[in-house]
Amino acid sequence: MADMMKTMDGNEAAAYIAYALTEVATIYPITPSSPMAEHTDVWAAHGKKNLFGQPVRLVEMQSEAGAAAAMQGALETGALATSYTSSQGLLLMIPPMFRIAGQLHPGVLHVSARSVGTNTISIYGEHSDIYACRQTGFAMIASSSVQEVMDLGGIAHLSAIKGSVPFMHFFDGFRTSHELQKIHVVDYEILDQLVDHEAIHRFRKRSLNPERPIMRSGAGSTETYFQQREAANPYYNAIPDIVNDYMQRFGEKTGRYYQPFMYYGDPEAEYVIVAMGSVAGAARETVDYLNARGKKTGFVQVVLYRPFSAKYLLSVLPETVKKIAVLDRTKEPGAIGDPLYLDVCGALNEWDHSPAVVGGRYGLSIKDTTPAQIAAVFDNLEAEESRNHFTVGIVDDLTFTSLPVGPELHAAAPGTISCKFWGLGSDGTVGANKNSIKIIGDHTDKYVQAYFEYDAKKSGGVTRSHLRFGDRPIIGSYLVKHADFVACHNQAYMSKYDIVQEVKPGGTFLLNCQWNEEELEKELPAAVKRYIGENGIHFYTINAVKIGKEIGLGNRTNAVLQAAFFKLANIIPIDQAVVYMKEAIRKTYGNKGEKVVAMNEQAVDRGCNEVVEIAVPDSWKTLEAVPETIDENLPDYVKTIGIPMNKLRGDSLPVSAFKDIPDGTMPVGTSKYDKRGVAVDVPVWDPESCIQCNQCSLVCPHAAIRPFLLNEEEAAKAPASFKMTQAKGKQMENLKFAIQVDPLDCMGCGVCVNTCPASGKALKMASLASQMGEADNWEYAAGLKSKPNPMDKFTVKGSQFEQPLLEFSGACAGCGEAAYMKLATQLFGSRMIVANATGCTQAWGFVPPSLPYTTDQEGRGPALSNSLFENNAEFSLGMCLAMERQRAHLAEIVKKLRETADDENLKGAIDGWFEAYEEHEESEKASRALLAALTKADLTEEAAKLRDEILDSREHLSRKSMWMYGGDGWAYDIGFGGLDHVIASGEDVNILVVDTELYSNTGGQASKATQKGAVAQFAASGKKVKKKDLGILAIQYGYVYVAQVALGANPAQLVKVMKEAESYKGPSLIIAYAPCINHGVSKGMGCSQQEAKRAVEAGYWNLYHFDPRRKEQGLNPFVLDSKEPKFNLEEFMMGEVRFASLTRTFPEEAKKLLAEAQKDAREKYEQYRKMAEES
Repeated sequence: MADMMKTMDGNEAAAYIAYALTEVATIYPITPSSPMAEHTDVWAAHGKKNLFGQPVRLVEMQSEAGAAAAMQGALETGALATSYTSSQGLLLMIPPMFRIAGQLHPGVLHVSARSVGTNTISIYGEHSDIYACRQTGFAMIASSSVQEVMDLGGIAHLSAIKGSVPFMHFFDGFRTSHELQKIHVVDYEILDQLVDHEAIHRFRKRSLNPERPIMRSGAGSTETYFQQREAANPYYNAIPDIVNDYMQRFGEKTGRYYQPFMYYGDPEAEYVIVAMGSVAGAARETVDYLNARGKKTGFVQVVLYRPFSAKYLLSVLPETVKKIAVLDRTKEPGAIGDPLYLDVCGALNEWDHSPAVVGGRYGLSIKDTTPAQIAAVFDNLEAEESRNHFTVGIVDDLTFTSLPVGPELHAAAPGTISCKFWGLGSDGTVGANKNSIKIIGDHTDKYVQAYFEYDAKKSGGVTRSHLRFGDRPIIGSYLVKHADFVACHNQAYMSKYDIVQEVKPGGTFLLNCQWNEEELEKELPAAVKRYIGENGIHFYTINAVKIGKEIGLGNRTNAVLQAAFFKLANIIPIDQAVVYMKEAIRKTYGNKGEKVVAMNEQAVDRGCNEVVEIAVPDSWKTLEAVPETIDENLPDYVKTIGIPMNKLRGDSLPVSAFKDIPDGTMPVGTSKYDKRGVAVDVPVWDPESCIQCNQCSLVCPHAAIRPFLLNEEEAAKAPASFKMTQAKGKQMENLKFAIQVDPLDCMGCGVCVNTCPASGKALKMASLASQMGEADNWEYAAGLKSKPNPMDKFTVKGSQFEQPLLEFSGACAGCGEAAYMKLATQLFGSRMIVANATGCTQAWGFVPPSLPYTTDQEGRGPALSNSLFENNAEFSLGMCLAMERQRAHLAEIVKKLRETADDENLKGAIDGWFEAYEEHEESEKASRALLAALTKADLTEEAAKLRDEILDSREHLSRKSMWMYGGDGWAYDIGFGGLDHVIASGEDVNILVVDTELYSNTGGQASKATQKGAVAQFAASGKKVKKKDLGILAIQYGYVYVAQVALGANPAQLVKVMKEAESYKGPSLIIAYAPCINHGVSKGMGCSQQEAKRAVEAGYWNLYHFDPRRKEQGLNPFVLDSKEPKFNLEEFMMGEVRFASLTRTFPEEAKKLLAEAQKDAREKYEQYRKMAEES
């Protein structure tokens, strides 16, 4: 058995080791655990065998509750079953987990531990989810590194089988799950030698089978339940020894030994920290650093958390210890202490020694935990009076729990090289760095580590890649803050973030920019130039954007910049690096065709040859930095929270910054203060060619291009460079028309340009630098006073004269989702209440500090809250019920006032209000009239009191527009049961489902909305069954308004449907086709709306609406809005990688599935056509 080393992340390590001893994997996608199941799916699709000589049978369920239940079922019938999850998904598994443990089944859960949603939702790591499961009966093993994930994951499976107790193996989400390390790969033969085959045989023979019938899980009685629960004690009592035994036997096979509790440090330590998870690396480095300077410190890493063995903990604690600090990566409000602290305190009651014990919290939501913070904990232990229940890593100036933290310690192993790369989401930086780390790890003797930070926006957000290389193992899992090499891949970042300051003196800085040397001198901030000059930084630039465009890669600069890195970093000879990069390109892009491979290979060659060294003048050393100023007129939230967070300085914010919003309340309309300026090119408007259709505004997902109408005075006051022309249309004779672009908020996708129907194209793309003057024009246009809409807002053109109340979101460039909700806010935004399902719509719409939902000039706008993923429909129903009750109560008061008041004008206004009570637009008008009458009326004392009550609840006068909003993963899968129930209730709620046909937010996994033949995560060999027809299911009720729409195909139908759906007194369901970056549209996301049009023309997606009100008019309620398909469906499908890639990976399967998919599409259209023809 050869010792093989490979570079991989924690998720892949867990998937690899679990695959060996798994027969059935039941899964559901959730960040950050999904890649474990994705690896399993791909391996199984390619025939990889487990220890039993079979590919793993993987099945995607509708939710994590379903995955755990299916896991239980597989175990009940004798198959070794595994699942992978985290956070809310793990919580959904808890009921089946109790059952699995109660039945003593050897199942294993692998968990990328992650924050649980509370007053906010975070996708990053902590232990709140796993602690919520500590009473389920699952044994629990914690890994702190990628190597441990590989090794301890295997021990979890081995111990579960031998001990007949299910195991949860967990590791920190993102910090370990996504960290790349060069590790030793366990040979499956070792597992085969270690596994208890007789225990597997016993497990199979106690399974359910009619050949040997038994019953399990009967009802318990008060007489025997207690005793029967205690009968499991011997199994749990044996687990610590079983685990320890396997750890020793595993060590004998591999040379890597573990213990249930592992001690590191001085054998006579006086001060000891106890913790588990990825903090172990930083703790060990700090112990080494301090002990080398005369301290006596130690660290206990908890590996076996459940059952918690006092015997094994006490066996490793030095008897010399005076004080112990227990660190928990969670917060349990109201508890006397956090979980691990309480466990350690309980265990020490069984020890003869009596060290003092304090507890503290650290690293929530994977907040970086550094050696300096660990040293602060040791300082606290050394203090005469050590603080208990402390926090570290934050500044708590509200309840004063935080420990002071000193300067950073350089505790990494000598010779470690650190690199950091700043990129733009979807520009390929992260992918290139993953390739780089694997090239270095797999082709040299060096140890490697890579970790990737993403901000909360979708593609287009900031990415930071942290890479380390060294001749000794790299154990510290914390961010790179002082690097030997730093690269900035977007020139806009130089004036926004502290980037060059992270380069060590004498280090190397690479800037990707379009500036020449003269422009560089002008554009670089003085503080940047001074740091470069004072610290002897080797400064290089490259114009990767220009190279990418010339090659045909557009804005994809990853291969160019990866090559530049290898040229400058000199970690391996550049000739070898080029060979390895091109091999990686062929592996990564091979399924996208030879042309794509060739372009990327050319990018590598040019990246090596076109790096320019900048001669740094001495004058830079003495430049004076321009002090930062903050506009005091900005909202307080923006000043205190928004600006620091947008500058990526959120770690420095104290607790008091959030003292007024502890419940997660956030102001709206803050995205307009971000001004990212990340587009390479932005649209330029030509008034002469414009036909004033407003379609460019309609399709823009970010509301960064809009039409404006100016009166004579406004036109006269406009800046000299402000372009406008005579407005066309009735009631616009005295108005000027302008299409204005916001260059700093535009994402540069080009959707508007590609949508423009003008024969001469009224829009073209130009460089952002050339259009920076339009920023002032945008500010002028955005500040214009709102005017009555001269057109019907329920038309395509008229809708765009309404202010969008969703602007500058974190959605991907060209996003197919955001434009639908943007339009809804233009039509109904001033009275909308939105229940938003967790998913992409939450990721781009609910992430502070740049909150894109905003208000009109009267201060009104959508009120929103984000539910969990699984319960959005029920969440929305609760909102509907609450609004109905509050409004009904107010109506009773208004009725009493009608009976009491003598003012005839007021009585008339009240009568008008009741007449419009059930309407929408009319209700808003009547409410305004009533408020005016209430203000003017002269009332008696009793009537005045009623008036005051009404005025105090004035927000409930108008009828609100209730919406639930989410993607297909919610509506088709995890939330379908709740959605169906709410639809069946008949309540007046509007449902907007943006259908991307996969789980976009978690990385592109298949859902029931995925079409047959599409390649997605969990469908590596193509989806085998056809798409669920959600609309037809809803139509069956007969009293639900249902429509399918596609903005790019028929915007007029979309506007009409939205109007009808909102006016319908009952449930309405709009299913909107939303092209997604995960589709791999060959023409790019700049053509997303054209792609939607092609989908309809090919019969891939059909437009229709079903209006129950038509039955009352003697009409067929079902109207097919699509025309007979005229475009070749196969040609459409081959234009998207999700279909085309299958022809290269599984050609025979592709031929079969894609033929079936085309047949299904023809049958679906015929089904709709027949429905439309029914009398």
